[in-house]
Amino acid sequence: MRTDFEEAYLQTRQGQRANEILRSCVHCGFCNATCPTYQLTGDELDGPRGRIYLMREFLQTGANDVRTVNHLDRCLTCRACESTCPSGVAYAELAEIVRSEIGPRRDGLQGWLRRVLTFAIPEVRRLRRLVALGRWFRWMLPESLASHLKTRTAEVPRPHMTRPEKTVLLLDGCVQRVNTPATNAVLESLLASRGVASVRAPDEGCCGSFELHAGDEPQALERIRHNIDAIYPLLGGVEAVVSTASGCGVTVKDYGRLLAHDADYAAKARDVSDKTMDVSKYLVLMSGRGVTWERSESVSVDGAQDRVSRVDKVAWHSPCTLQHGQRVSGNVEKLLQGAGYELVPVRDAHLCCGSAGSYSILQPEMADKLRERKLSSLQQHGAGVIATANIGCQSHLSGAARVPVVHWIELLK
Repeated sequence: MRTDFEEAYLQTRQGQRANEILRSCVHCGFCNATCPTYQLTGDELDGPRGRIYLMREFLQTGANDVRTVNHLDRCLTCRACESTCPSGVAYAELAEIVRSEIGPRRDGLQGWLRRVLTFAIPEVRRLRRLVALGRWFRWMLPESLASHLKTRTAEVPRPHMTRPEKTVLLLDGCVQRVNTPATNAVLESLLASRGVASVRAPDEGCCGSFELHAGDEPQALERIRHNIDAIYPLLGGVEAVVSTASGCGVTVKDYGRLLAHDADYAAKARDVSDKTMDVSKYLVLMSGRGVTWERSESVSVDGAQDRVSRVDKVAWHSPCTLQHGQRVSGNVEKLLQGAGYELVPVRDAHLCCGSAGSYSILQPEMADKLRERKLSSLQQHGAGVIATANIGCQSHLSGAARVPVVHWIELLK
């Protein structure tokens, strides 16, 4: 793709990178075939190719084009286009650059929602209090918000180990820590029963993805530096940094790139990224050492009192942040099938469910249509439970699913 940037912009780090990404695009349109929003609207500007043209014009003119902002805000950043692109266009990175140029501010309802989410989500203590308050008033809230206020906990005894064979650092994140603490609790118990101890970084907080996607790059980078300060001192004593939320994992694995030009943090960020892996990769690594996994006899749903008894059929929904962002596929399927589950076929498994972090709240109409399409595929073959790997997908899908939606790790024992 031809570009015509001013020389002053080309002298900047972001200008050089944007120019490089844009010039790698051959505008073939293969990306549109796997773009969820393009499939919904049929509008070229709601597909990656059209958005790339809009972003190029925005960066070249510098004008805060309302059309560009609206169509970019409708992008899920699911990165399915990246998995499809034959030229390797780094679409998500380009969108990140443009969003940082646009900034996080919006007018009207969008602006108000963004301010509320920025205030609530990244701060764990604040989020916990607001979620607790929100549950009392769920009946007053729009479904796009109310569906995220379901908490799933499980009575999982904290394991005690004297001489572990290995140690890992578990990332707690922010939303998962508040809404589904059972996920890491179950994993910690699973690992302990197989000789692996789990530690936490006490000061770890939000990974920075929310503000990064919202266009507030300075604040996102501050959160990333904070997390590196919390995690890095523990790296030498752990085999891996393990993430059970694929949305957090994809961002933490990107710390090295995001802080590559920060002299004080570049090396530390790279080390943290290199040692971070999705939980499915770590469990496959353990399987290679001879560790086996069994299927759970029951699964906690909306509290330990409500349980789904033995499940045979599972519908697996791979989050975009796992299959397109981290490029991890096949691991969960291998582990669940090895434990004895039957995985039902899922049509269009590469497509986004509509969660995409805060997208389901900021773009509820599009998100609901994508969820309806995804649930139709997941529930088509009579699965007793839907399994996924990210808190956003889990909350979004459970708001309309006929069957329980759980993190896949809870299906193992």
